[in-house]
Amino acid sequence: MRRKITGALYGAFASACYGTNPLFALPLYSQGLSVNTVLLYRYLLAVVIFYIWLKFFKKISLKITKQEIFPLFVMGIMFSLSSLTLFESFKYIDAGIACTMLFIYPILVALIMRIFFGEKLSPKAVFAIILTFFGILLLYKGKSNESLNLTGIIFVMGSALSYALYIVGVKNIKIIKHINPSKMCFYVMLFGLFVYLFNIIFNNEPPKSINGLFQWIMLLGIAIFPTILSIETINISIKLIGSTTAAVLGALEPLTAIFFGVLLFHEQLTIRICTGIILILCGVIIMVLSKNKKACIQN
Repeated sequence: MRRKITGALYGAFASACYGTNPLFALPLYSQGLSVNTVLLYRYLLAVVIFYIWLKFFKKISLKITKQEIFPLFVMGIMFSLSSLTLFESFKYIDAGIACTMLFIYPILVALIMRIFFGEKLSPKAVFAIILTFFGILLLYKGKSNESLNLTGIIFVMGSALSYALYIVGVKNIKIIKHINPSKMCFYVMLFGLFVYLFNIIFNNEPPKSINGLFQWIMLLGIAIFPTILSIETINISIKLIGSTTAAVLGALEPLTAIFFGVLLFHEQLTIRICTGIILILCGVIIMVLSKNKKACIQN
């Protein structure tokens, strides 16, 4: 029981931290920084800060075997792709709505587990998927009943899929399954840098310089809360209570994002959007908590 409570607390904290992405990203966008620039500095700062913390304070060895390099590299790419596509979506749709739509990733986790690992879905799980689908349809209308930008929706779906693959990988790839969560967090961030370096080189988009204390504070915030703290605590949560149980705690992600979006960025919150949010959250909660004799989805 203590293990489950600890895992749940870590998962809730990770989700709340990840939901602060718009809080730090949107002000940087408004000052002319591109997605690639924000994410490159985010991960660079995160890697340096976390390396110092692990090396000199926690004194954790960062040695890994040759067999662990490739799986950790893949995990880093998956997590970074999730960040990149989510941040791109902020340019097309409200951050709160984007983070709510991202919350379909537990459903994707369940489907991946069903298709590739043979886990069974109960009737309640199927109902939950349908419920979530209708919730997303309600979110498809944005301001003044205009359709949400399709490009933004595609980016969010890509982000959800990448994050789902990351969560499944942390729990099911045997080679890295027992790696210390802090060490895994460090290499996920380190290898994740390749996504932004490649993107910058491919698009011939040199990163802009950081000007002023405000931009540095925002970058430090985004490096610490939705990056270091989120990755490390979600890894611990997955290892303690499993991927699907940890996923339901992701409900705090869209709630946190919408809270900051409405409070600070004056984003729209209508009855229809609230209904869509409720349907999505209910669908995912039913999906994860529904059980048959064994479990709807076993971790």
